[in-house]
Amino acid sequence: MASLRALECLVAVADSGSITQAALMLHSSQPAVSHQLAALERETRTALIRREPRGVKLTPAGRAAVADARRAIEAAASAVRSARAAGDATGGSLRLACAQSLTVPMLAPVIRDWHRRHPQVAISLRESVVPGELLGLIDSDEVDILLVPGPVSERYTTTPVTEEEIVLTAPSNHRLAQQPSVTLSDLDGVQLVHFAADNGLSGWLDRSLTSAGVRPETVMRTSVTAAAPQLAAAGLGVAVTPISAVSAGLPGAVRSFSPRWIRQIVAVSPGALDPLAARFVAGLGTRGVRVPRDVKAQLTADDAPGSPT
Repeated sequence: MASLRALECLVAVADSGSITQAALMLHSSQPAVSHQLAALERETRTALIRREPRGVKLTPAGRAAVADARRAIEAAASAVRSARAAGDATGGSLRLACAQSLTVPMLAPVIRDWHRRHPQVAISLRESVVPGELLGLIDSDEVDILLVPGPVSERYTTTPVTEEEIVLTAPSNHRLAQQPSVTLSDLDGVQLVHFAADNGLSGWLDRSLTSAGVRPETVMRTSVTAAAPQLAAAGLGVAVTPISAVSAGLPGAVRSFSPRWIRQIVAVSPGALDPLAARFVAGLGTRGVRVPRDVKAQLTADDAPGSPT
């Protein structure tokens, strides 16, 4: 395989018409340039230059090679620029994945800002409601950053990003909507809009309810996280969801748990975050999870965060 240095020597000779001048251009010595050219001729099995009394000229084979040599040198320089830009967090690409409910309230505003401020950074996004599927993207090196609720297995590298409140949604005329806040025990026996088994929130909610000794009546299940608050507000029961699943203008009530129920959002990565990924994650932490004003106005702000009982 021809070395990049040998190709640089060929291009320098083509541009200067002299091995001596080529050496000066490359801050090298004449013997070193001659050695690189000889190695390149051995690799190509043909003469690439012709020495004449007034300098050096390319043979037809040399002229054929020099165009590709220029492209190879530029490609190498471009690779260095791209790597440097990614290292400086000013260029490159970011492959993101997240729990479905986090796309709009958390990722969308930051991606929008990056499109405006860092147009040279290409960003892709994949979503899912299945934790195993999302973690599989890390295992197969298909994403650089995965945003999911913690905790995550210790075999993954995780970075805390922000916190998100877990809330109750209910029809406006529901008895729990008449309270300023609710407890998990208030859910005993109530009709519940639950999650389908393919949604990771299903197992999480079952474990939470079982741990609290609470047994609601599941009236229906949905795979779409953001659909649960809407179905609850429509009168089918109550729903327990992350606040990110509650959209503005929900035609129902939103209530905090007492004490406030908080979950941690973490960034999962194949290893330590590189500068580009670290800057993006920092931006996510600064913004946090966006909560619509009309939703925030219904939440309790005076209870300390904790695990509801």
